[in-house]
Amino acid sequence: MTLVKRSPCKVNLLLNILGRRADGFHELETLMHPIRIYDDLTFSRKSGDIELTCTEPDLPTDGRNLVYRAAQAFLEAARINEGARLHLEKRIPLAAGLGGGSGNAATALLGLNELFGSPLTVEQLTALAASLGSDVPFFLQDKPALGTGRGERIQSLGLFPALQGAAFLLVHPGFGIASAWAYQHLQRFPEVVNGRPGRAQKLVSLLQTADIKAAGAEFYNSLEAPALEKYPLLSLFQDFFRENGAAATLMSGSGSTTFAVAETSSAAEALADKFKAKFGLTNWMAVVPV
Repeated sequence: MTLVKRSPCKVNLLLNILGRRADGFHELETLMHPIRIYDDLTFSRKSGDIELTCTEPDLPTDGRNLVYRAAQAFLEAARINEGARLHLEKRIPLAAGLGGGSGNAATALLGLNELFGSPLTVEQLTALAASLGSDVPFFLQDKPALGTGRGERIQSLGLFPALQGAAFLLVHPGFGIASAWAYQHLQRFPEVVNGRPGRAQKLVSLLQTADIKAAGAEFYNSLEAPALEKYPLLSLFQDFFRENGAAATLMSGSGSTTFAVAETSSAAEALADKFKAKFGLTNWMAVVPV
């Protein structure tokens, strides 16, 4: 039996850091929205151990890869003595703030659980996902969600009326920003390390109305402080989006992907054309209906 599953990515509509925790992580509230851009994971059973292949040569295929570690964790937790063969078709940019690797890990857990006849419960899969990374539990479900704790406690939400008919324009400038670097350099910005709680719930309330511009004004990302200082190009992207009618713009996660929200798909396509005319064709770009 061969099984193929799609592995999506996300953007953070809000990432608000509330302080440093005793365990070294940061307490935060984040609002994540799934993005319909996919990697593909193919699964099959095999004797022996885990075999992972990938179309992206820059990704390791051993224990340094989250998919490999997810497979190890699953087989151990499910007490399965077989191995598994996984193939990752990579399309989502690396180190982009889009959660591609986290989505791959969650999809690996879901796919392997299906492949082996569902030996693990949702609760067990969620615990495994949280052990692999803060964003991984989000990808066990397919809706917008509020994340709290270090981001691993997930509350699924319905689709937002304010984004009905809207589209995302995503731009990745060809360089990544490591999460570890972004969090390390936060210390120089004390005003964003201890953010004001309640931003996420306020944004959720606004998104549940039909006013996309009012909601867009509340998009916020604490990690922009160090990122935009080091990479002013991202600020130029955001200024361009605002000047050309975007309802909202933000850097996703630790970056470097910066996105705009347009009120319609045609408006997003027009904005993309203007962006290409201004900044050239070297950036990875995607227009994705909500």
